[in-house]
Amino acid sequence: MGAGQGTQSIRLARAGHQVVAVEPDPDMRAVFRAALTDQPDEVQARVILREGSVGSLAAVTGGVVYDAVLLLGVLMYLPASAPVLTELAAHVAPGGFMAVAVRTATSALWRPAARQDWQAALAALAEHDAAQAEGRDMRYINEIGTPARADDFGQLTAAAAADGLELENWYGVRIAVDMAELDPPPPSDPGQLAALLDVEERLGATDPYRQLGQLAHLILRKTDGGAWPGG
Repeated sequence: MGAGQGTQSIRLARAGHQVVAVEPDPDMRAVFRAALTDQPDEVQARVILREGSVGSLAAVTGGVVYDAVLLLGVLMYLPASAPVLTELAAHVAPGGFMAVAVRTATSALWRPAARQDWQAALAALAEHDAAQAEGRDMRYINEIGTPARADDFGQLTAAAAADGLELENWYGVRIAVDMAELDPPPPSDPGQLAALLDVEERLGATDPYRQLGQLAHLILRKTDGGAWPGG
């Protein structure tokens, strides 16, 4: 869901999986299709790209459930997480999983401080306090200037559990690679790049470091059959 330019969909198809990719933006779908045409025929045959968005997925999928549902870097742009999780949980087969990548309040507070942008850090702290006082999610402006929302980790996992999605594991994403630059280039030396990836993988799976990742990547396992909305 929110397949964007198709990076993960194509990667999954190249690994042999059958993929249904749903993307609401026509420009992103055009980029996706262009990228897909560069792939071998057997990879192209494994991908179905459909127009659709949260709130109307039943019409797109026809009620089909899937072994895995991906929602990566989408929730922060939507008004609230709980209704989205409920809708997508109905599309996860029993024993399957949903992978969700979100911005957490911890990350939204830590990132400007780690970059020593003190005014931005103070503004983030003030927003966090206001959100808690008002009983709402923290809001922020992301690095491309788009308004976004940060999830409280405990509330997010509780909402998922209410839909039969139990937290199996989670990982921090981009913990140590973007402190000084917003989008630093990867090391040109293969040994350095391999070391960077190893460090990120280790930190991303270990407390307390994973809590400081730019994103939190959650693996939510479907523990029961759930119920199809209205059914």
